[in-house]
Amino acid sequence: MDKKRFILDFIKKHELAVIATVSNEGKPEDAVIGFGETSKLELFFGTYKTSRKYKNLKSNPHTAFVIGWEDGQTVQYEGMAEEVTGEVAQPYKDLYFAKNPGAQRYENHPDQTYFKVTPRWIRFSNIQKDPEEVFEIEL
Repeated sequence: MDKKRFILDFIKKHELAVIATVSNEGKPEDAVIGFGETSKLELFFGTYKTSRKYKNLKSNPHTAFVIGWEDGQTVQYEGMAEEVTGEVAQPYKDLYFAKNPGAQRYENHPDQTYFKVTPRWIRFSNIQKDPEEVFEIEL
């Protein structure tokens, strides 16, 4: 089995994820977000510059996600976030808006910005199988 392809196919089926970041005080903070993905397993999302996740990611780019939670199947994802703007952001925005068309209404908001996340570690789990199916990839 091509594990990367399997994970990409799983991620493509989901529009929402939970993102975890850490504040300057070391406190964890979570949020549900819409996202897009690339064939390289990069994740992409938008947020306001006034949000806690923005402030957290600017001071500490390490982040984690949970994607999928129904049917006992989930992806845990850890990576490094990078703010992207201008022409660099456009191909990512195109993927994101194709998957989450409602997000496009925020594109021109003065506080809107975008992050690309490069994966470092991903785990797929299916606890409905017996024995349960779990595998990891490091990137």
